[in-house]
Amino acid sequence: MHHPDLSRRRLTGALLGLAGTAALGAPALAGTLEFAASTTPATPLTIYGVLDPPQARPLLAAFKQHHPEIALVYHHMDTLALHQRVLAEQDAPQADVIMSPAMPWQYQLANAGLSSTLDSPITAAWPRWARWRHELFGFTFEPIVMVYRRDLAAHMPPPESHAELLARLDAHTDLLKGRVVTYDPRLSGAGYTYAIEDARISARYWDLVAALGRSHTALEATTSAMLEGLSAGRYWIGYNLIGSYAQAYVANHPELEMVIPRDYALVLQRLVMRQRGAPHPEAAARFIDFLLGRPAQTLLATRTTLGAVDPGVSGPGTASALRERLGDAIRPVQIGPGLLATLDTLKRQTLLEQWQQAFANRTTFSDGPLADPAPLPDADKESPSP
Repeated sequence: MHHPDLSRRRLTGALLGLAGTAALGAPALAGTLEFAASTTPATPLTIYGVLDPPQARPLLAAFKQHHPEIALVYHHMDTLALHQRVLAEQDAPQADVIMSPAMPWQYQLANAGLSSTLDSPITAAWPRWARWRHELFGFTFEPIVMVYRRDLAAHMPPPESHAELLARLDAHTDLLKGRVVTYDPRLSGAGYTYAIEDARISARYWDLVAALGRSHTALEATTSAMLEGLSAGRYWIGYNLIGSYAQAYVANHPELEMVIPRDYALVLQRLVMRQRGAPHPEAAARFIDFLLGRPAQTLLATRTTLGAVDPGVSGPGTASALRERLGDAIRPVQIGPGLLATLDTLKRQTLLEQWQQAFANRTTFSDGPLADPAPLPDADKESPSP
């Protein structure tokens, strides 16, 4: 049962902790796409999303073709700004639909009572592993990947799994020193989330972290920075990059290769919900039904790198294709109470202390002392340019 007032206080407190001293005001929007209605009268629809305009535009344009009566406004922002804005407006919501890849934060909003139930044939038929109740729905399927430079093969066989990455780090510690890159778990909500999930899945995760520390692994705040460093030759191997961003970049950089780890592959989903008290609830329901419907899922699979959840959609990058290729090695991040562990202050402190021990022979992360972790924002707010 939801207790909105209590949940609101807890959620506000958690986000203030994440944001440090940042004010919980309504942050500026990072970009806006508008699609005018072609009929009169028009039905408004406002969407807050963490999906870059180049990826969002074909989806929104396709929705408009199906619903010309809707005047759609899409506000693009980063993850933390989206959450701050939803909280600031929760007593008088301005948005109808909220969608974000930051699964723990999105789940916490829904769990705090800021989502509303959707009941349609499409939502009822949606795979249970890709939804929470009938309020929160995963509509993309994005593996977390490794990327390496093709010329790595001149020095060693490129790793194709977590186990092989650990073996390469152990066998070639000096050669790889400073030439491996991954997320800084202090500076990226995405990287911190993957660290928690890796630790949950793999009995050898901390062996891998220790090997990363011995190899003086570089730590970055975004997938974009990792890819740019790999392309420039500063790094040879990148670990735990967002696959949808990496795929788009690698397609235009032939010196790089992307690998979905074959021992296990974390998969994130962008989660969408209708906001409680949405000004235009019916338009919001139509949009979410569209996202989960066959035309939009096919579009995701064929015209973006985001991947499709719908088991009826085929082709590379879909949930069905990845499951056929990797079987039980596919590990979607579960939509449920376990996501709240990512936001637990004590768990975060414990994880960062273990990273501190692994990197004890280094004095800094990418941006400051490892022993004095900064507040945890979500730094992956934009995809790299191809």
